[in-house]
Amino acid sequence: MAEVGSGGGGSLAEQLKSCIVWSWTYLWTLWFFLMLFLVYVLRVPLKINDNLSTVSMFLNTLTPKFYVALTGTSSLISGLILIFEWWYFRKYGTSFIEQVSVSHLRPLLGGVDNTAPSNSTSNNGDTDSNRQSVSECKVWRNPLNLFRGAEYNRYTWVTGREPLTYYDMNLSAQDHQTFFTCETDHLRPADASKKDCKIGNPDIFMQKAWRERNPQARISAAHEALELNECATAYILLAEEEATTIVEAERLFKQALKAGEVCYRRSQQLQHHGAQYEAQHRRDTNVLVYIKRRLAMCSRKLGRTREAVKMMRDLMKEFPLLSMFNIHENLLEALLELQAYADVQAVLAKYDDISLPKSATICYTAALLKARAVSDKFSPEAASRRGLSTAEMNAVEAIHRAVEFNPHVPKYLLEMKSLILPPEHILKRGDSEAIAYAFFHLQHWKRVEGALNLLHCTWEGTFRMIPYPLEKGHLFYPYPICTETADRELLPSFHEVSVYPKKELPFFILFTAGLCSFTAMLALLTHQFPELMGVFAKAFLSTLFAPLNFVMEKVESILPSSLWHQLTRI
Repeated sequence: MAEVGSGGGGSLAEQLKSCIVWSWTYLWTLWFFLMLFLVYVLRVPLKINDNLSTVSMFLNTLTPKFYVALTGTSSLISGLILIFEWWYFRKYGTSFIEQVSVSHLRPLLGGVDNTAPSNSTSNNGDTDSNRQSVSECKVWRNPLNLFRGAEYNRYTWVTGREPLTYYDMNLSAQDHQTFFTCETDHLRPADASKKDCKIGNPDIFMQKAWRERNPQARISAAHEALELNECATAYILLAEEEATTIVEAERLFKQALKAGEVCYRRSQQLQHHGAQYEAQHRRDTNVLVYIKRRLAMCSRKLGRTREAVKMMRDLMKEFPLLSMFNIHENLLEALLELQAYADVQAVLAKYDDISLPKSATICYTAALLKARAVSDKFSPEAASRRGLSTAEMNAVEAIHRAVEFNPHVPKYLLEMKSLILPPEHILKRGDSEAIAYAFFHLQHWKRVEGALNLLHCTWEGTFRMIPYPLEKGHLFYPYPICTETADRELLPSFHEVSVYPKKELPFFILFTAGLCSFTAMLALLTHQFPELMGVFAKAFLSTLFAPLNFVMEKVESILPSSLWHQLTRI
């Protein structure tokens, strides 16, 4: 019974609240005119006419300098608001005034739709949308990421610019701790001395190394770990960060492979003895796969492409379930370098599946293969006269599909935007993924005759198919709205982030810009021509209040004077 009573009280309160909201939303004009009517009726006891005459006398005594100061101050304030609005829009992509209005003022004015009966349904919908937004804005490790010591640091030495952001490097540190450590590393204190570690587990020092922010401290910890025993993860860190050439990095990775295989075989035999050994085996598997993939990438960078392809194929056969490393994208790039297009098509047939996550590498490689069949003879003039053939239509549709997935790539492939070194992490469908793809695959598009010409002639047609990309997609989900913010965190500050779709200036920026310009102009004119501006101001005010005076005269002529006398006495 108590529950029923409380439910009835709650429903009554909700009805009362909805009535108040409805009255405030639709009857505010009635309250406004009612207040005006009361003020007019009570103008005699409130001495409104006397106060107005006093105000008018005060305004007549003001000098033009006052109006110059007034308009100048208004221009200054509106200019400051304009600067703040523009800064906020450039940083967060939205108007501060609009955001405050929607977030705080709209609920107070009853702008929130209360759907109490479908509360559970709406909660489920919100949960699904939140999950979708989280998955859309998930940051992935770049499968083709460069070596810090041999590539990123060399760029810094030459240009003096940092190619990696702190956010990107922090994500890499988290990945290293996830892949290269396990729960058993915490069984010993991380600050144990060498004397206590003579029995020898160098993972204690490596656990400390992966948490260090200073590169020199990480390298020193790796050397300390190697002084105790052969440690695969210590060799990995030195190959990634201390080696200044790819040859040196390959040598260190080969040493890491020997140590990693020993640990892997040992943990493989003990993995069924308990959860602790299973965690160690999972860690050793991640270490071994990482080493072999980086060795294959070293072979690819040193020109031994066929050897790299063989290593990648063997790795995918040996560990088919470890898809988190996306080794197939490394394989696709190496096969394109060999111009083994049939093998590329075979890999795409396996991974370009509707049930598997897409990437720019998958979509644009599929478009490149279809463009290769027709690009050498493609002519826009001939196509406009005779129409597109079936093969040309398939190529154009593949390009449209790729552009819809990531619309930032064509500008880099067509060299309309300058490339930078790709980050260690990418956001799918974002500018960071476009940079990572174009950095390695631009040469493959150039190698196919006419492919870039076909892309140049057809890629912009994608946007006519999806006029509202944030609301509805064509072949994929609507374009995520979070890419710009995440890409600004992943990409260095000297790079101009590509934004899609282009955002229009908010209304309040335009309004404050107009207000600032108008008040500044008024201040200048009032200062230069005070008498003329005074005449214009009086004419403007008289014209503005003319309709109100006309309405009041009509009201006084219609209503009897005795009624006004009685109301004024009240």
